[in-house]
Amino acid sequence: MTASTGSRKTIGVGIVGLSADGGWGSRGHVPALRAVEGFELRGLAASSAHSAKRAAERYGVAAAYGDVDELARDENIDLVVIAVRVPRHRELILPALQAGKAVLSEWPLATGLEEAEELASLAERHGVRTAVGLQSRSAPAVRYLRDLVAEGYVGEVLSTTLVGSGGGWGAAVGSGGAYTVDRRNGATLMTIPFGHTLDALTMCLSSFTELSATTATRRPTVQVSDTGESIPMTAEDQITVSGRLAGGAVASLHYRGGSSRATNLHWEINGTDGDLVITGGTGHLQFGQFDISGARGKDQRPSPLPVPDRYRQVDDVDGPAGVVAHAYAQLREDLHTGGSVVPDFRHAVEHHRLLDRIARSAETGTRQ
Repeated sequence: MTASTGSRKTIGVGIVGLSADGGWGSRGHVPALRAVEGFELRGLAASSAHSAKRAAERYGVAAAYGDVDELARDENIDLVVIAVRVPRHRELILPALQAGKAVLSEWPLATGLEEAEELASLAERHGVRTAVGLQSRSAPAVRYLRDLVAEGYVGEVLSTTLVGSGGGWGAAVGSGGAYTVDRRNGATLMTIPFGHTLDALTMCLSSFTELSATTATRRPTVQVSDTGESIPMTAEDQITVSGRLAGGAVASLHYRGGSSRATNLHWEINGTDGDLVITGGTGHLQFGQFDISGARGKDQRPSPLPVPDRYRQVDDVDGPAGVVAHAYAQLREDLHTGGSVVPDFRHAVEHHRLLDRIARSAETGTRQ
């Protein structure tokens, strides 16, 4: 079912980082905005006036700026979307907040916890609505999974086990993604595939009350596939976390860099009355490309559990952009009603804090 807005005011959107040469802005945000009624892409800002003009011509956008300050001052822009690499988030978010504009930032919000706390505090001082791109929470299948657990499909949750592959952070990386192998840039296996999936897990179950973690960089050098250059990798390519959730369940997670020839996503939720199994070809749960099956009572083996149509707010958007479209549909309602379904900067701070606990446990060898 396509979301409808009735007589509500259309929300004018300006994207920072929409490039004529492609990228996540064009693959994820543009198709999503086109699919959700109530939004209009009215402006963009790029690294230069020339780049902005090229992108505006390609995507049919009326206003093009080579500076985010100009975009933020445009009275036709209500929502500024930050779709650039993590190290530039802070400098590009600040002008939008200072202009009093609502901001949607891609996840991770910042390169670290301290920077995320600064941005959340500034947003609160300016009294503006913020959102962060932890879109796995908006995926129909994740919301269905959450409700299955809440409604007692498995009974009391006893434990959960998850194994996933990051796709990236393997033996090779393209030049466009080379920045992700440097931990300082904040766009790592820990923050992106693991971080997105962990947020969905805590939404469906509960957060960790205590945890222990081990991380490693098993490939200290990787090859840039399109140049043949070898570069150092300081980001973790192995992450294991075990602990206890607030609901009492025991949890065990393992994420690894690269891809497996066998299993790239397998997540079980085991309870007193049943079991749920989530499987897919990628550990990026935020892409929404996975299947749910379950068994309970006298069932001998899991059977498919298709997602009911009532969880679908947007039609005809394929691939990862489909989950982004569902996040936009929820954000539209938040902006019109003052709701808070889509996670905001304060939620992002709490998730950064959880990832910080995991990193600290791995570094110190202590239970957090």
